[in-house]
Amino acid sequence: MTRKQRRMTIIGGSLAVLALAAALVLNALRDSIVFFSTPTMVAEKHVEPGKRFRLGGLVQPGSLQRGDNLAVTFEVADGNAKLPVAFKGILPDLFREGQGVVAEGALDANGVFKADTVLAKHDETYMPKDVADALKKQGHWKDDYGAQASGTRASGTQASGPAKPTATTAQGNPQGAVR
Repeated sequence: MTRKQRRMTIIGGSLAVLALAAALVLNALRDSIVFFSTPTMVAEKHVEPGKRFRLGGLVQPGSLQRGDNLAVTFEVADGNAKLPVAFKGILPDLFREGQGVVAEGALDANGVFKADTVLAKHDETYMPKDVADALKKQGHWKDDYGAQASGTRASGTQASGPAKPTATTAQGNPQGAVR
């Protein structure tokens, strides 16, 4: 073998090893790359109990039930499937029925999603892209979602830009509020 052939063989072998390593990493992360799974995706994948993932969808109207010691249960749906969720803790201020939510946790043996973190949408027009696409596909999309996002808020005032999230103190008072 000449020096040039040896160099080309080493470069070709290195590229093959690099491609194999990249393929193995992408294959291992295939299920982790998704930001959240919808109830339909959970049913299709047959997720085993105890595996942590994020669940996203809309809180079903009429499904929110409050229990003792900050325990709440509700259903998350995406139009095709529903999944019961149990959470113990303080829900975000913007959490309510009919709104988008992303919960992080795991399924238990009974098929109930035990959430340890619940994230609510940050303003009245935000909706995760996957949820919006699923609603459009199923015909549940309302035309006023786009109108609200383009400038008119529910109160009738013009939006001056993206909505700013507000933080609240432990007593429920807005931070930075003038008294």
